[in-house]
Amino acid sequence: MDRKQFLTTGVLTTGLYIAAPHVIFSKEQEKPQLDKKIVQNFVGAGHKSLETVKELLAEHPTLINAAHDWRGGDFETCLGAASHVGYKELAQYLLDHGAQANVFTAALFGKIDIIKSILEFSPRTLHAKGPHGYTLLHHAERGGEESKEITEYLKSLGLKKTKIDLF
Repeated sequence: MDRKQFLTTGVLTTGLYIAAPHVIFSKEQEKPQLDKKIVQNFVGAGHKSLETVKELLAEHPTLINAAHDWRGGDFETCLGAASHVGYKELAQYLLDHGAQANVFTAALFGKIDIIKSILEFSPRTLHAKGPHGYTLLHHAERGGEESKEITEYLKSLGLKKTKIDLF
């Protein structure tokens, strides 16, 4: 292969590598993003309205794990909203419809084995910030009697704050 053939082949090959992802993923790019206002309304309803959540989810099933950006690194899902306000009925509805469970929801529902396993796997999760900076302790306290064991366990590990500043 002479120099000219080498350069021509190199340019064509490089062009294929650059163009290939666009060709391969172009179908993915055709999918529209969820409307940010609808996501905000869905997440907002997660704080207070099971009926609104049901209506929006029926109309837009892909909202189930959508997160709203309240800014400053404060992302919140509908399940996150229901969890930090202690709205167990709404949280359970979302879980039953495929929402991604997390450590904060486990704390709300008093799932001590899950909490202990996660903290063993990742000890710094003890100080994790949930939506709006609410801690595991906050979520456990919102769980009431069902989460009393977790509340005591977290306190025994030294967790005192129920909210941590996001900034």
